[in-house]
Amino acid sequence: MLDELFRPEEVAVIGASRTPGKVGHDIVKNLIEGGYQGLILPVNPGADEVLGLTCLKSLADHHGKVDLAILAVPRAAILKAAEEAIKAGARSLVVITAGFKETGPEGAAIEQQLVGLCRARQVRMLGPNCLGLINTAHRLNASFAGHIPRPGMISVVSQSGALSTAILDLVAGRRLGLAKMISIGNKADLSEIDFFRALARDEKTKVIVGYLEDISSGDEFVKAAEEASSKKPVVVLKSGTTKAGMQAASSHTGVLAGSDTAYGAAFKRSGVIRADTFEALFDYATAFAMQPLPKGDRVLIITNAGGPGTMAADAVEKAGLKVAILDRNTASALRQHLPSAASTGNPVDVLGDADPERYVTALTTAQDNGEVDAIIIILPPQAMTRPMETAQAIADNLHGNKPVLVSFMGGESVLPGRAALVESGLPDYPSPERAVGALKAMHEYATWRNRPTRVVTRFRVNRRRVERIITRRIRSGRFQIGEVKGKSILQAYGFQIPDGHLAVTVDEAVEIAERIGYPVAMKIVSPDIVHKTDLGGVRLNVTNAETVRDYFDLMMLRIRQRAPEARIEGIYMEKMLNPGLEVIIGMSRDAQFGPMLMFGLGGIFVETMKDVTFHLAPITEDEALQMLKATRSYEILQGKRGQKGVDLGAIANGLQRISQLTTDFPQITELDINPFIVGEAGHDPWVADVRLTLRG
Repeated sequence: MLDELFRPEEVAVIGASRTPGKVGHDIVKNLIEGGYQGLILPVNPGADEVLGLTCLKSLADHHGKVDLAILAVPRAAILKAAEEAIKAGARSLVVITAGFKETGPEGAAIEQQLVGLCRARQVRMLGPNCLGLINTAHRLNASFAGHIPRPGMISVVSQSGALSTAILDLVAGRRLGLAKMISIGNKADLSEIDFFRALARDEKTKVIVGYLEDISSGDEFVKAAEEASSKKPVVVLKSGTTKAGMQAASSHTGVLAGSDTAYGAAFKRSGVIRADTFEALFDYATAFAMQPLPKGDRVLIITNAGGPGTMAADAVEKAGLKVAILDRNTASALRQHLPSAASTGNPVDVLGDADPERYVTALTTAQDNGEVDAIIIILPPQAMTRPMETAQAIADNLHGNKPVLVSFMGGESVLPGRAALVESGLPDYPSPERAVGALKAMHEYATWRNRPTRVVTRFRVNRRRVERIITRRIRSGRFQIGEVKGKSILQAYGFQIPDGHLAVTVDEAVEIAERIGYPVAMKIVSPDIVHKTDLGGVRLNVTNAETVRDYFDLMMLRIRQRAPEARIEGIYMEKMLNPGLEVIIGMSRDAQFGPMLMFGLGGIFVETMKDVTFHLAPITEDEALQMLKATRSYEILQGKRGQKGVDLGAIANGLQRISQLTTDFPQITELDINPFIVGEAGHDPWVADVRLTLRG
């Protein structure tokens, strides 16, 4: 259906103008000057010709079949113009006109009428409030942008028209090319989801670039992005925040999720490479478009100066990549061809007076070395430097078996060399750090592409028990589930829960403690108290009946003093199990993307350092383990410096069970297991406390 949009044989411009500077004039001008070979039909009842083309009073006067109609008329005339175009046979519309939902309820209502008209006739619409689109392969500039870029392998989908023009200017300045530029505007009909799917199948597109401000359908976006990423890199710059992140959250997981975490989790799940800045967007895209993916994380640095080489090495380690270690044979081979003062370690320093041949020697050696996965070449200008010749020599000696990224540092003196690099298919960066940033993105994408096949485990659970608890709570209007019922839910999904019972009187408390065995934990139970510890409502390692009686009376007294309005149901008496490492696992449900699973260490790691990771459910075992590895505190889990590690598989299992629970029951909006006590391998983890929130 998008063929008429990208490859139309006849294009009508409704609202064509004879006045230079008007949108309707510039669109016709761009179609002509871009070299479009199809039929251009300007439509304006008040003009006989526009830019030498015969102007129609109405599309009803045209007896052919219009494929694409571009609408550049005032908002008040937009519905009539759309109806006219559809009657003339147009299967696609580009609505340039602004003033719709971005302006308020009146504009939103007209926009919905426009969408309804198109959907009733099975017509696809780009916009409204957009710049238009460009397809260089078809020499189609159906936009009011300044010029059509040279053909290239990068396609851009942008929610901002202004950013689209900035991108066009940037690619011209960098001497890059584009396959397609699509400004989606209000995306009332066609959205990034449609274009990601279309561009995934487009042979002219090697890399998909996106600028997005919001995503309206989270599930569909993840599916479309994952489909596209499985075929080619997708690089996205996301601005703004999710609505879900703005709402009040009652759990640790909900608070820590933040406003933008859901997008990050969705991108991670679907293989989308996220760019944090406008510069990074095309730093990454050019690397993907011009170079092969790395097979590993070992990087060799070639430089003609020690300082920039050290900068690059620092950046490599900070990016989580490795500075490759050269073996003796490689170092010996380099010494045979480089001056004695050159450094044959890594970075390889070919010295300040290096000619192109020295760079070629180091490059060839690195490309032939099986211990090197990627190469970064650095050239700051010095008196003897020959940037142009060096750039050409590097380009002429590429094997194409591993990525080579170049940083010609400086300004005017290296500009010709930088231009030669791009013309030869080599991504060039003004600093080593930006080159390393692009290489990191390539490595992350390559890792994602090589990930194991996603297999989501389904555990045998007692779903009916959970359904009964949740149904009764919702019917009674109680949407917070505390420890007692929360543990019953988790037990139904295979979590180990310590033996425990609710005591209403002190005698019941003693009887329960004697029956389950000391030591015990005592916890106040109240639907009105969220943080029990803060109010003195928790006692641990209670070892005898006398202490049980003392703590029971004391806890009841203090809670009534500190929370006089709270409803007290009793005190939960629970068997203390083996000690271990406290971690927190939980879920916060995003309005667009669904359940987001969270993992982090307990204590200061979650409270102060916020060292947590998120992933969308459903989750595989491998993805759960990757969550653990993504934390700064992963070494603590593994066990370092004489400390024993914990059972990582047990944590991954717990995350998978939460994933199944919260996928099975969309009524659960937040869930915290805090703490989840994990011991060494062979010791079952157990739930110390839990809290759930249901959708009201």
